[in-house]
Parts: sequence; structure tokens; C-alpha cells
Amino acid sequence: MKSFQMNRAVVLLSGGIDSTTTMAIAKSEGCELYALTIDYGQRHVHEIEKARLVSKFFNAKKQIVVSVNLREIGGSALTSSIEVPANRTQEEISHGIPVTYVPARNTIFLAIALSWAEVIDADTIFFGANVVDYSGYPDCRPEYIRAFESMANLGTRKGVEGLTEFSVKTPLINMTKAEIILKGIELGVDYSLTHSCYDPGEAGIACGRCDSCLIRKKGFIEAGITDPVRYAL
Repeated sequence: MKSFQMNRAVVLLSGGIDSTTTMAIAKSEGCELYALTIDYGQRHVHEIEKARLVSKFFNAKKQIVVSVNLREIGGSALTSSIEVPANRTQEEISHGIPVTYVPARNTIFLAIALSWAEVIDADTIFFGANVVDYSGYPDCRPEYIRAFESMANLGTRKGVEGLTEFSVKTPLINMTKAEIILKGIELGVDYSLTHSCYDPGEAGIACGRCDSCLIRKKGFIEAGITDPVRYAL
């Protein structure tokens, strides 16, 4: 089977800890980086500017920001007026699918990444999915990733014609947030460039109370490293 540009990769980059560390790993593997950021009408739109900073930090070959207005669909605290949960316990965070789940979001994101990968002759998509310190999202599970990977090779011209075998790499899938942070530090990640909060203030300052902030705080504490971002609380 012929494969184009084996070291060329599309990296889904939100500007958060997971996607930033994933980009660092892709770079450490010798990939030519193509950063894909999605503006989907998210409440925490501040992350898009952070993604631009991260892309520049890693000298990505190219970054594109694609707009898909999921606010028109809604159904999530991130894309509607539904209140973002705050101050939940670790037990509450680790059970059930929260209202911050955006319906089919990762399927949409990966489909766009696949489209770009086919155009630029990349055979790899890097995606910072994680199932350890995560909030119950069904589209972060290994079985979902493998199913999408199978679909990618069934539903693309290059896959069907045997020109490219697409793969979705999820190097963080079984890592704790602390392990992810330590891996990033090892690879030289500047976490002051990242943003995790679901419900930031107007200046982009993290709330310190949403699930994502709480998971981030816990990760830095367990890693024994000071979190470089500011929190309102």
C-alpha cells in the first residue's frame, strides 16, 4: 500500500492541556504539524487564541481555524444558555455524561480533520482523547476512536483506492492528567499558553469551579507542579 508523507499529521488543537501535549508528542515523533482548531460557537471561545499561541510555539507548518456554528443546534452547556456545572466532587465528575457534552462534537471535529488530512496527503490524525481523568464523554473512548478510524478508511477516496491508510492516534488515552502534564513538561510544553476553563470571565480568566478547571487543578497538584494560569477562585 502506498502512503503519502508518512510524517505529516493533522493535530486537533483546542489550546487545552490534552491537545497541547498531544501536539508536543506528534512533534517529538518527527511529524510535520498541521494544526486544526474548531470555532464551534463554544462558550469558552477564548481557547481559540490560546490554540494560535500553541501552534506558533510548536512551529506548526500551518494552522487553520474552521467555523462550525454548533450553537445553532445547542444541547450543551458549552453551546447554549444551559448553566455550566460548578464545584462538583470528583465522584460526581467521574460518573455519567455531563451537560457539557456537545452532541457528536468529536465526530464532527474528526471528520473535518479527516477531510483536511486527505487534501494535504496526511495519513495520521492526532487527537487528545482521554478516558482516565475525563468527564464521561462517550466520544473519547477507545472503541469510538477505532470505529471512526475504520470509517475513515471506508469513506474516503484515498482509503478506498488504497492510496492511504488513515490512523487516529490518541497517545493520552490511558494517561491521568498528572501523567499528561509530566509528559508535556518532559517535552518542553509551556502550559501558561493553555486554557482549560469551560466558563471563563470576559478577560479569559478561568473560573476555577467547572469540571475542566477542577480536573486541571487536580492534575497539577498530583504532578507536583505549579499551575501557571490564573483562576478567579
